Formats: sequence, structure tokens, C-alpha cells
Amino acid sequence: MPDTPFAPVILGNEPGSFPHSVLAERHPAIIRQVRDAFPYGPGQHRALDELLKSCTQGTIEPLPDGAPDRGRWLDWGLSDHTGRSWYDVPWLWSESYFYRRLLDAVGFFGPGPWQGVDPFRPAKRAELDAPETDEELAALDGLRDLPEQERARALLHGSLWGNRADLGFRLSAAGAEAQEPAPALVADDSDTLWSLLPPDGAGTLVLVADNAGRELVPDLLLIAHLLAEGRTARAVLHVKPHPYYVSDATTADMADALRRLRAAGGAAADHARVLWSAMADGRLTVRAHPFSCAPLPYAGMPDDLRAEFAAATLTIVKGDLNYRRLVGDRRWPPTTPFREATAYFPGPVAALRTLKSDVITGLSAATEAALVAAEGQRWRTSGTHALIQTDPSGQTHPQ
Repeated sequence: MPDTPFAPVILGNEPGSFPHSVLAERHPAIIRQVRDAFPYGPGQHRALDELLKSCTQGTIEPLPDGAPDRGRWLDWGLSDHTGRSWYDVPWLWSESYFYRRLLDAVGFFGPGPWQGVDPFRPAKRAELDAPETDEELAALDGLRDLPEQERARALLHGSLWGNRADLGFRLSAAGAEAQEPAPALVADDSDTLWSLLPPDGAGTLVLVADNAGRELVPDLLLIAHLLAEGRTARAVLHVKPHPYYVSDATTADMADALRRLRAAGGAAADHARVLWSAMADGRLTVRAHPFSCAPLPYAGMPDDLRAEFAAATLTIVKGDLNYRRLVGDRRWPPTTPFREATAYFPGPVAALRTLKSDVITGLSAATEAALVAAEGQRWRTSGTHALIQTDPSGQTHPQ
């Protein structure tokens, strides 16, 4: 990405800041949650205690010599950060490395009986199996008789709002824009997004997923609709290659969500049949690229991933973490144009995101002023605001 001295990389070393609270409070809470999720033995308990001490009081330690991805992490900057406080390195990096070390602590990478066991699976399954999921899936039946454009808009907003999908099905872009004093939808490039996926569309849609459970379900519903209505000929769903950030979607989570849709009956099951068939004939594929768990912005993506995004008709990037990686985890002035921050991206790209961290670009000065007047800076992290931003141009500036 370009040198941006006016937008410094976010660290976690400012007491009272949101990143500092994540490192000091959320990560210890996650360690406690994981400890209670499974009947781990003394070895896992000791390793979790050591990680807790390391990330709250100590410094970043290297991966074991035999770690299967040690070389990859060295390429991602591990040597530069080893021995430094977790608070003094880029927040995106320290967050990502915390989850990598957490998997080590519970034996995920093995060898041993806990190899491959997702420490976050109980929480993901509980959300997917919750009664609220049934209510949201039942709402799909009410969309059947709507015109295609209205169904598409409802499903887009369901995907946007994630586990607030019940709101998403009812939310219209016009209604969101009209809310006072501060809009729920702080930026809306949905018209541009739809122009890249016309009713007679061909080509390939790439969707970079964020969370599992009740967020992944509406992502799958949106893909099913676009395939069934011919707005894309092919879709690629990017998930994480291993558990990450508690709720991020893996291939196993995708399979769970698809089975949940199939078992729900009604329109949900119809969508599941579309997806099942598309996977069988190759119109829908799943990718779990190692870079999906990298502690780096997408500007540092490897060549194979760059080529895939370049070939896509549109790449939709979902969620808060992926947004931070897309624009760079920096303290951008909120009015920085989204297209300026994504100029490096090799193809057309759209972001669907609820705001849960400080990073933001692409706001109008009036919208920023209204948000600050109504909520101070809480709007950045509360999850009560969202955005749809699009850069249709692909890479237009030299690297």
C-alpha cells in the first residue's frame, strides 16, 4: 500500500483504546472460554496458562521449530516481532498471532488426539442451532413472491447485517439513509454493486466470508440467489483454513450451515438444493487459502490470490476484520476515499461490513459529523452501523 504518514498503523499500546481493550480484556476472556469448551487435560491447561501470561505480561515468542507453518509466519514478520510486547506491534498482527498460539495451546496442530478439533466449535454450533436461526430462515418464505430485485436487495442486507439478519430482511437502503440523527447505513454503493452483477450476468463472483453460524447462512443465501437468478455463472466462497478469531468460518462451518439450511424446509431448503447442486457440478467452489489467516493487509497478498481476484467479475469482502485487511489497519481520516485505500486491489471489489473497529474510510463529511454529534466515537465499534462500499475499477494505479 502507499506510504500514508497521515494514517498510522494501529497499535494496541494506547490505554483506553479499543485495540488495547481487546488485547488486555478480550483475549484473556477467550482463553477462559476455550478452557471451558472441552475437557482438556493438564497439558492444554498449562499451555493456556502460559499463553495468558505471555499475552498480558510478557512478550511475543517464536513458534516451535516443528510448527507446520513456521516458515510462513517467518515470511509474515515473526522474526521482527519476537521479543516485543504484544501491545507494541501492529494490532492486526498481534491479534492474528494470538489465535495461532491459542491453537498450539490446545493441540490443534497435533500430533495427538486433539489434532484438528476446533476449540470454538461449541459456540459456533450453539448459534447455528439457536431458535432465532429458525425465525430468520422462516422469513425467507415471505420473499418468494417479491420481484427479483427486491429479493436480491433483502438478501444483500441480510448478508450485510450478519447475525442481525432479521433486521436485514426488513431494512431498505432508502430507510437506512433517512434515519436521523445518524444513519444506520453510513455508506451505500449498492447500485454500483448490482451494476457489476447484472440479471444476465456471467463470470465469477468471489465472496470472502467472515463469521460462521448466523452470518454465514445469509452469505450462502445470497450466493444461492445470484446463481439461481443467473446474476453470476460461478461463485467461489473463501473461508479460513483453520479456526480463527473465534467465529470465523471454516470449511466445516460451511458444511454445517448448508446442512442447517437443508433441514429447515421451505425456501431455505430450496436455497440449500441450489447450493448443493452448484457444489456438485463446480459452479460453487470453496477455497481455504493460507493467506486468509495472515496477519497482514490484502495489499501483501501472494501472486496466486492476486490472480484469482483479478479474474473475478466482483469480489465481495465480508465483515470487519476483512475490511481492516482490505483498506489497511490504519487510522484513516474517515473521509479518505474508499477507492483510494483499495486502489491496489487487482479487480472490482465491494465491502459489506458492520462497524466493530476503529478503521473507516469513504464517509462523507456530513455523515461523519452526524455520527460524532450523536454518539461521540462509539459509532465506530458498536456494531449498530454498517456500510456497502464498492470500487468497480480494479487496479488502476501502479504498485
